[in-house]
Amino acid sequence: MKVCCPLKIKIAGIVICFRMENISLIVMLLFGVAFLAVLSNRFKFPFPIALVLSGLLISLVPGLPTITLQPYVVFIVFLPPLLYGAAWNTSWHEFKTYYRSISLAAVGLVLLTTTMVAIVAHYIIPGVSWPLCFLIGAIVSPSDAVAATSVTRGLGLDPRLITIIEGESLVNDASGLIAYKYALAAVMAGNFIFWQAGLNFIWVVLAGVSIGLIIGNLMYLVHKNFICTPVIEVTLTCLTPFASYLIAEYFHVSGVLSVVTTGLYLSFRSNEIFTNQSRIMVYAVWESILFILNGLIFILIGLQLRSVMEGIKDYSGSELALYGLAISAVVIIVRFIWIIPGSLIPALSKRINAKKPFNPRNLVVFGWSGMRGVVSLAAALSIPLLMSDGTAFPNRNLIIYITFCVILTTLILLGFSLPWVIKKLKIEPYSIAAEEYEVRTKVVNNTIQHIEENLSLISGELLNNIKNKYEIKYNRLQKTDLPADYFGGEAPNVANIFNEYSKLQIDLIGVERKSLQQLHRSGEASEEIIRKIERELDLEETRLQLDMYVP
Repeated sequence: MKVCCPLKIKIAGIVICFRMENISLIVMLLFGVAFLAVLSNRFKFPFPIALVLSGLLISLVPGLPTITLQPYVVFIVFLPPLLYGAAWNTSWHEFKTYYRSISLAAVGLVLLTTTMVAIVAHYIIPGVSWPLCFLIGAIVSPSDAVAATSVTRGLGLDPRLITIIEGESLVNDASGLIAYKYALAAVMAGNFIFWQAGLNFIWVVLAGVSIGLIIGNLMYLVHKNFICTPVIEVTLTCLTPFASYLIAEYFHVSGVLSVVTTGLYLSFRSNEIFTNQSRIMVYAVWESILFILNGLIFILIGLQLRSVMEGIKDYSGSELALYGLAISAVVIIVRFIWIIPGSLIPALSKRINAKKPFNPRNLVVFGWSGMRGVVSLAAALSIPLLMSDGTAFPNRNLIIYITFCVILTTLILLGFSLPWVIKKLKIEPYSIAAEEYEVRTKVVNNTIQHIEENLSLISGELLNNIKNKYEIKYNRLQKTDLPADYFGGEAPNVANIFNEYSKLQIDLIGVERKSLQQLHRSGEASEEIIRKIERELDLEETRLQLDMYVP
């Protein structure tokens, strides 16, 4: 019987077929994900853990259809924006400062994890070839920055540790996915020549980075030299990761590294290429895109998990539990083994200790931050359905099941216990408010100095008004009670004088809004004017909220 496909989309030569009832189901489930996020924020529950649990619950709902995407669509649709978003939020200066620690974890730890998982999988799972075992290892080896930062948010961790965790996750996605492609090629071809793979690896890495730099530079020139509206700039930003990925893949090099390189390049220069309106819109749009993609991929695994379990019904429940828990244990244990050299070899931590000695107990937190997430899930879902000879891909459902088990185990076991571990280690909390105070003081001082040196010829009343604005900021900063030790002690008790000034202005904006609403309801002002003033108030209120210190 031929299945009717009312909607077809062609991407890079791949046809994605959707049934309207499936689209309706996905839309409704995305509403559920949004509501889940509301509850997550309300009850301070880590959102990645909520997502993986919701995927599991979706798979248990009877009557839901099974939705199967073409595997390569997962790479094309999900990975470019997810990797680009991670690269965009990474500081190039901090990445460069701690590149040694990041590189060791992102490359060495990934390869070690891949190898150890492959060895364990080969000996506990009967009939699974070495290439398939390395494929499993490559899929579950990269940690997930979104999961780690969501769990650690608000715990007062040293920013150097956060930088290393996020930088590691950014690069290990690339190294893990490159290892994944080599393992997949070995499974498909049935052989693997090490020296050829080594040479090809160098070419794939260098060419992928080069294409990423070229695309990044081209987009930089387009953004900077052509006058664009915010809508056009946001559209170009959304298309850039897909262009970078597809062009690199066309030349058979690493699209993953190309996307990461483009993201780092443009993020570092974002202050040069975006206007204030474009920047506000870009960040708002990208937060929504990443939220939807993260939620959608866990919905898809939930809708496919039932068929995955049916595909591995030849294994007993005890065998499946053994495979999932054993691989999860290897992933966790290898990460803790890896941190031992970092604590024993001073040369590895020289840059980290340059500003202030790095508490060795932070290494335990690093080991505990090895949660797996959406990239591993996307890699598992992108395994081909068929081999090159038309036969079914061996153990595909089992690999997806093991990946989901590793994500579930690491998120729940490590994620839930991490705050308790930090508390037991008695690591002194770091307060970002102190660093913010220092930066704000420098900016205000430099601005006041510029006014005194360059604006002395303008009229006295105008000069006084301009200078008074920044002197108010400076005086409020001086009345802010912050400790001299920026990296230790309890979170600073920010002086009420500073925040009360902003709160008073926000209250007055509320009065303006009420007046505007009255004019709107009575029809005394046009819709265009109402919306313009409303936007001004929105931007001003947002600025004031960002201006406040949050302990």
